[in-house]
Amino acid sequence: MKRRSTKLVPEMGAICLVNLVFMFIVPLAVASKENGKSSLSTYIVHLKKPKGVFAQAVDLDGWYRSFLPVTIPGQRTRMVFSYRNVVTGFAAKLTAEEAEAMKRKEGIKSVWPEKVYSLHTTHSPDFMGLQQSLGFWNQSNYGRGVIIGVLDTGITPGHPSFSDEGMPPQPAKWKGKCEFEGGCNNKLIGARSFVEGEVGPPADEEGHGTHTASTAGGNFVKGANVFGNANGTASGMAPLAHLAMYKVCGAGCSESAILAAMDAAVEDGVDVLSLSLGGGSIPFYMDSIALGAFTAIQKGVFVSCSAGNEGPSYGTLSNEAPWILTVGASTIDRSIAAVPKLGNGLTFDGESLYQPNDFPSTLLPLVYSGANGKAASAFCAPGSLKDVDVKGKVVLCERGGDIGRIDKGQEVKDNGGAAMILMNDKLNGFSTIADPHVLPATHVGYETGLSIQKYINSTMNATATIIFKGTVLGKQTAPEVTSFSSRGPSLQSFGILKPDIIGPGVSILAAWPVSVENKTNTNSTFNMISGTSMSCPHLSGIAALLKSSHPDWSPAAIKSAIMTTASLVNLGGNPIVDETNTTADIFATGAGHVNPSKANDPGLIYDIQPDDYIPYLCGLNYTDEEVGTIVQQTVNCSSESIIAEAELNYPSFSILLAESGGSQTYTRTVMNVGPASSSYTYEVFVPTGVDVSVKPEEIVFTEVNQKQTYSVTFSRQKNISLPFSQGLLKWVSAQHDVNTPIVAIFE
Repeated sequence: MKRRSTKLVPEMGAICLVNLVFMFIVPLAVASKENGKSSLSTYIVHLKKPKGVFAQAVDLDGWYRSFLPVTIPGQRTRMVFSYRNVVTGFAAKLTAEEAEAMKRKEGIKSVWPEKVYSLHTTHSPDFMGLQQSLGFWNQSNYGRGVIIGVLDTGITPGHPSFSDEGMPPQPAKWKGKCEFEGGCNNKLIGARSFVEGEVGPPADEEGHGTHTASTAGGNFVKGANVFGNANGTASGMAPLAHLAMYKVCGAGCSESAILAAMDAAVEDGVDVLSLSLGGGSIPFYMDSIALGAFTAIQKGVFVSCSAGNEGPSYGTLSNEAPWILTVGASTIDRSIAAVPKLGNGLTFDGESLYQPNDFPSTLLPLVYSGANGKAASAFCAPGSLKDVDVKGKVVLCERGGDIGRIDKGQEVKDNGGAAMILMNDKLNGFSTIADPHVLPATHVGYETGLSIQKYINSTMNATATIIFKGTVLGKQTAPEVTSFSSRGPSLQSFGILKPDIIGPGVSILAAWPVSVENKTNTNSTFNMISGTSMSCPHLSGIAALLKSSHPDWSPAAIKSAIMTTASLVNLGGNPIVDETNTTADIFATGAGHVNPSKANDPGLIYDIQPDDYIPYLCGLNYTDEEVGTIVQQTVNCSSESIIAEAELNYPSFSILLAESGGSQTYTRTVMNVGPASSSYTYEVFVPTGVDVSVKPEEIVFTEVNQKQTYSVTFSRQKNISLPFSQGLLKWVSAQHDVNTPIVAIFE
């Protein structure tokens, strides 16, 4: 069978089909040449799984070491990590020549240089309907007894978010370790470092891991705020869940460390794995996160991953495997308002985390940094304003130029500027972020920026000020899909809709290792940052709540409950919008915005057992060996009932419809987890250009956990010029609405 090479990529504002190889992950330098010989680099080595089981880990390590080159006495060991659970193989230091020679050894399946992945960098529980002593939090016991494993930059153990006040003892099944000298507690029950060359405990020097861990499972902390903003009680999604930190990121997040951490986490006994990192689109059999996640779900461990921060272009996802929950980012209804007011009386919406209480309300001179015609000045690049008169003025800077938002303000401040208005580029549209700026500043949308530029050009004496209004709640357009959130479709499997879900990921307040104000001595330190890195742990914590509430549900069942109950409208009851302030499409939202309380009572679930993925993977035209690498067993695709990608029992439909193709019929099996006696009829919101028929018209259940199957037939209409269209299949009972999103991609 020929390997498919057609991919969907953005082109001129639409999606088109082209032939190409599309990968974001860049391998580490394979090996530099020194004195005519290759230097050592880390390689991932996958082996054919041996018959039988090694009685001891040392026996497995000995077998692995038999494949390594002979080393001279005194030379450091070549073995970096030995994997026991998630894959059969190891990571080792090899030269390029040794790696090539190893590929030819009997028992070797694959050898590749490790890749380096990147990080996808209070009020959100309330925003999602989670309230103390009420509703879902109460029903799920706040996640009590569930263990969330977080792979990240480490953790700050003394932070009050990781206090074990009110926590139950660690579960008896827990086998993990704590590398902090003072030990862990009943909240943070495990902490290990897998960063090569790092000596000492998994302390968090970046802040990212502390933030994500507290978002997933941090305890209640009163009086949490940043610069006095967003003041309230902070908590994670599952405040009584246990946490285990696996530090995998130092200068980047190495593939070998990620695999080793997933290997350890599965053995330690975690229930949920949360990974706010990734590296773009890559075949599943070469994607170490996908490989580790598959073994995890085989052991009943739920895996939640960030979708990536490469939006808003299409086809920019990370972590696309269907056994992973892929999470995009959206806003919440809170903003930290900083309103620019112009000399002509016009005001606009803007945001800034830094809210000075002594900034003058009187109008100051307003200038555009790029008035000199230089791109560097327009972007307020370092050193670009030294010859621009900005002293005592409000300076309009443009976003972009590969320069950090806060760094632009630093350039304005260094040259005497009084304040900054940062305007978006067209790509980021209306999506703004509350940053801890170094001077009075506000971040505004693209259209607002154009209006300010127009005003500057209309007068010789442009003036402006910024009115800082602090925390504002109740924005009716929330949730909105933010511009940076990576978009589908999945380049590795068009038949699976990705991302799966969106959740809060913009200006999220959570624990931080140090005070961002640099002027307090309190240990209660918090920060507000943005990214799909923030949305992922929200869903990890919600999965922990569902695991606590429904301990018998499989990872696929939990995912189904999250997806089929997702919200499709904002607080104002209108469709969710994106950075263009128009309705967000299905490749931005996936199934929609997570609704935790509804997910706890979905009515029906689409379940998938690990072996169900084998005919799906064979249908991707993977070889027997490639499928075997993923599922960790011998596979013969010729003896499997190979299925099309869209035939997987997934809680969505993603179909490719060729112009000359006939109709396509797909089946789904749903399991009743609602009332024993219940019946469902369907409603279809038909995608434009597609005819849809559903059989049967009604599905009836007489007992809990009973299964029923239905089929859907899709046919392409003539003369369709759209790249794709979307719709929805809804199964409706007296108590439940079960939503199954549909996307039709026109070839």
